[in-house]
Amino acid sequence: MLPVSIVIPCYNAAATLARTLESCLIQPEAAQIIVVDDGSGDDSMDVVRQYGERDARVGLLQMPVNGGAARARNWGAMHASESVLAFIDADDEYLPGALAAASGYLECHPTEAAVRLDVEFTNFPADITGHAEFDSLSSTLSNTVPSSLIIRRPAFMALGGFPMDAFFRRNGGEDGAFSWALRELFGNARLIDARRVRMHYHPGIHAERYFRIFMGEQQPRPEDVDEAFRLSEAFVKAATANVVQLRGFSVPNHTPPTSGR
Repeated sequence: MLPVSIVIPCYNAAATLARTLESCLIQPEAAQIIVVDDGSGDDSMDVVRQYGERDARVGLLQMPVNGGAARARNWGAMHASESVLAFIDADDEYLPGALAAASGYLECHPTEAAVRLDVEFTNFPADITGHAEFDSLSSTLSNTVPSSLIIRRPAFMALGGFPMDAFFRRNGGEDGAFSWALRELFGNARLIDARRVRMHYHPGIHAERYFRIFMGEQQPRPEDVDEAFRLSEAFVKAATANVVQLRGFSVPNHTPPTSGR
């Protein structure tokens, strides 16, 4: 199996972080677990240190100021030691065998850049989970949320990481923009035979807003929709330009240079 570096952005998540870390530690493919503390004011860093003393795979990076989840994920990816990256939020958890399935898929499909895991949406309000469109909407959301993503590091870097626009930080949507670029340039396959990531509900979660908007229960501001599309389109264009440029570079032979003497 391919070893994986897990990146966990964390902001005031002391109440849930232990559950997330426990779910990572049971994954044999998790060679490295990086928690990126994004300026927390609670005991999150103490939780990470306790787990780091217990298991050397767990490490801590500290952002100097709060910069948002996208920036924290990108910073963690830059410090990853493995060629495959996984991202999980500090209030989500992997189910047993999650990374084995993803790592096995990528190992068997060496030309695939990434794979998604199916998400189980836990304790969401009954009017959401009982809605006629819930299954189709949850399937779509599984294709975008960062906790479902396992990606080869070169592909992630070629795309430019998650977009860090201030609008996305306030309103969410950077994961959708990244997913759009990933789908257009490399494909966005998902393992649908089992649910392998658990997203826990809490009030104000972006996933609830997504469901309520597409179920017709909530109306977004038109100017927000326009701005989200504009920024997402700009990100896809920039990512496309990056990949096109990389594909155009010549690759020299790797004969060791002589000393010239």
